[in-house]
Amino acid sequence: MKKKILSALVLVAVLAVPAFASAQVNIGDFGNTFGLGSADLQATVINIVQWALGFLGLIAVIFILYGGFVWMTAGGNEEKVGTAKKVISAAVIGLIIVLLAWAIVTFVVSNTSEFTAG
Repeated sequence: MKKKILSALVLVAVLAVPAFASAQVNIGDFGNTFGLGSADLQATVINIVQWALGFLGLIAVIFILYGGFVWMTAGGNEEKVGTAKKVISAAVIGLIIVLLAWAIVTFVVSNTSEFTAG
């Protein structure tokens, strides 16, 4: 249990360090960090969705790499190979869901802006 918690903390630290290293904005300037300063609603929604889905895509790729690592270090153990296959297949399904969600949101936002603009 402690090993899993430590692994999760290390993963969060590795993902958070680049964000802290490039954080050169004021607290009041939070909207401009994500390109949300004075953009219209459509651009704002697209930026937020792309950022969130990009993060989820990154997590899916990390799980694919983890599954590959487990498979490569299984040493012929069928149980570990089965676990690795499950992790990789779940991560690929998650990545497909993320890509489909991005496509759906982009389609909906671009088509609804035509109806509300006029």
